[in-house]
Amino acid sequence: MLSAFSVIDGVIRWKGDGECLQVEPWGKDSVRVRASKNRRMSDSDGGLLPRRQPSEDSGATISLHEDGSVAELINGRLTVRLTIREIFNAGAGGLESRCSLAFINADGKTLFEELSSGGSLNRKARKYTPLGGGAMSVTASFLAPRDEHLYGMGEYQQDFMDLKGCSFELAHRNSQASIPFVVSSAGYGFLWNNPSIGSATFSLNRTEWFAQSTPQIDYWVTAGGSPADIMHNYADATGHAPVMPDWGLGFWQCKLRYWNQQQVLDVAREFKRRGIPLDVIVIDFFHWPHMGDFRFEDEFWPDPKAMCDELHAMGIKVMVSVWPQVSLKSENYAYMHANNLLVNAESGIDVGMMFLEPNQFYDATNPEARRFVWEKCKHNYVDKGVDAFWLDEAEPEYGTYDFSNYRYYAGPNQEIGNIYPRDYNKGFFEGQIKDGRQDQIVNLTRCAWVGSQRYASLVWSGDVGSTFEDLRAQITCAIHMGMAGIPWFTTDMGGFHDGRIDSPEFKELLMRWCAFSCFSPVMRNHGDRSLERQEGSFKESIYAADGSPRLPSGAENEPWSYGDQVEAVFKKFISVREALRPYLHELFQTAHESGDPVVRGLFYEFNEDEKSYNISDEYMLGPDLLVAPVTAAGARERQVYLPGDSSVHWTFVKSGASYEGGTRITVEAPIDEIPVFAVEGRDHGLIGLM
Repeated sequence: MLSAFSVIDGVIRWKGDGECLQVEPWGKDSVRVRASKNRRMSDSDGGLLPRRQPSEDSGATISLHEDGSVAELINGRLTVRLTIREIFNAGAGGLESRCSLAFINADGKTLFEELSSGGSLNRKARKYTPLGGGAMSVTASFLAPRDEHLYGMGEYQQDFMDLKGCSFELAHRNSQASIPFVVSSAGYGFLWNNPSIGSATFSLNRTEWFAQSTPQIDYWVTAGGSPADIMHNYADATGHAPVMPDWGLGFWQCKLRYWNQQQVLDVAREFKRRGIPLDVIVIDFFHWPHMGDFRFEDEFWPDPKAMCDELHAMGIKVMVSVWPQVSLKSENYAYMHANNLLVNAESGIDVGMMFLEPNQFYDATNPEARRFVWEKCKHNYVDKGVDAFWLDEAEPEYGTYDFSNYRYYAGPNQEIGNIYPRDYNKGFFEGQIKDGRQDQIVNLTRCAWVGSQRYASLVWSGDVGSTFEDLRAQITCAIHMGMAGIPWFTTDMGGFHDGRIDSPEFKELLMRWCAFSCFSPVMRNHGDRSLERQEGSFKESIYAADGSPRLPSGAENEPWSYGDQVEAVFKKFISVREALRPYLHELFQTAHESGDPVVRGLFYEFNEDEKSYNISDEYMLGPDLLVAPVTAAGARERQVYLPGDSSVHWTFVKSGASYEGGTRITVEAPIDEIPVFAVEGRDHGLIGLM
């Protein structure tokens, strides 16, 4: 053999044809694989937590075949087989050395393997294209089972449950969170541990991962006998979500936008007067003078401390929106620009977005920038009584998504840009921990990457439309986000874009969405509402005392803003939400301890029922409750599939009727109801409430 394996500290290494390959155990039943052209491996852990000491991975074993051409690393239920082949390439005039990988479970079955050379095709499963300066674009190609079913990848606005056959852009956008982890029904999980802009394709003839610019191929693989086994290993490898505080479990009220202190207090008082429970009130964007000032504008918020004190006395927590944009007019711009605390354009005008005024994003990958922004927010918000933050624009949302035109402290956007939302949340989380808020951290955010869950990130699905199609997509978004390791998920109730508060069609959608939100990890009302008038769609114009304009506000968005019927639906489902608190607490505790999602596809609990693999309009809230939202306008009944077999019995919580698993039934669904079924004996007191 012209090339050979070396084993050092439990790590297998191979070199040949200018390539370096490294395979090492990385947690229970798991390995990390890195490969690059003739260079030292990057020390970055990417989305993974640091590897445990080799002595703690002592259960892993490595064996070499007698002729040295095959090595196997066995770590629990996962075996990686490395095979060296010397191939004579007549066209190239000599031998080529290759090392291929196969991933095998404890039963000896191949889970997936690298794409073969294909004989005369002379393909390479690991492809590198130089870009200069040590960077490369890379492609990793695999053969995976044709009949596997795939879940995860984060949030993409589509209603596909089974991702086999889909392709994905590995990049963040408003309402798209790219988290490159996928769980296969074949019994493995695969993390593309690379924050580069790129793509993933899950075709029948190959699985392919592509990074536009990176120093190396880097991925993590785990094996498990069930989706839960895989998610537990993934949480151990990338981090566990904290415990959700009790005040996160109730009803959250928001609109675009409460623009002054008195308005916030009036809304909170009205909730109390009407007897509607309220845990959190959210103060949305542009309560500041300029983006990047990170403070309330004095004219409209004369005494934030007194406001927060009164809200706290009513038992209501206060969340404020923070944007990462820094306006060129901001009082902080000159300092941040001079000290390289901002993202930098590679060419052209150094502006990331033009919304209302030219601005650039603060560089959340820079520890100094994170400290600066946190200290501003602590002084101007936390010290005045603010409890939590809404970290908006977390992708970040460039005016144009020209990913190659921005550079961060951590490197070019094209190479590392997908870590931005994780580091944005990290800066606030670490500041709150230092401030002594360990058990009270929930930060709403619009995007996430691998590991975001460990920074108390409550991800919402972004500025989605106000249609039934959008409502359907939020079901799959919630399930796939959970399978990507993000158990804390929510949506804008009713969708974000321009629901008309006087429209019967929108009121119907809002009532259906309210019911869905009740059975989501967090129940939160928000949206940019309008009211039709003769002069057109109404928005509330706002001016300062000197006559200068401020960002308009939308129409009212409180439960009573839509009339008696909608208010009654809100009251009903907020009451149901209150009854669910003990169960929700259990689910969030389990998510913290083990990594199990709160919202789960039917396949998660019933993975032996093949009919459950591709159902996209139902889900499990934890192990006990099956939820079947109504996602069609005008519908007053819907068909429901009850997974399992005849040994599983389901209770329809509206009537108490019992049904066997493995059956499909049609149930009534009036406008103020949502079909919910409980595993028999585990209805959590919902019978009689629904």
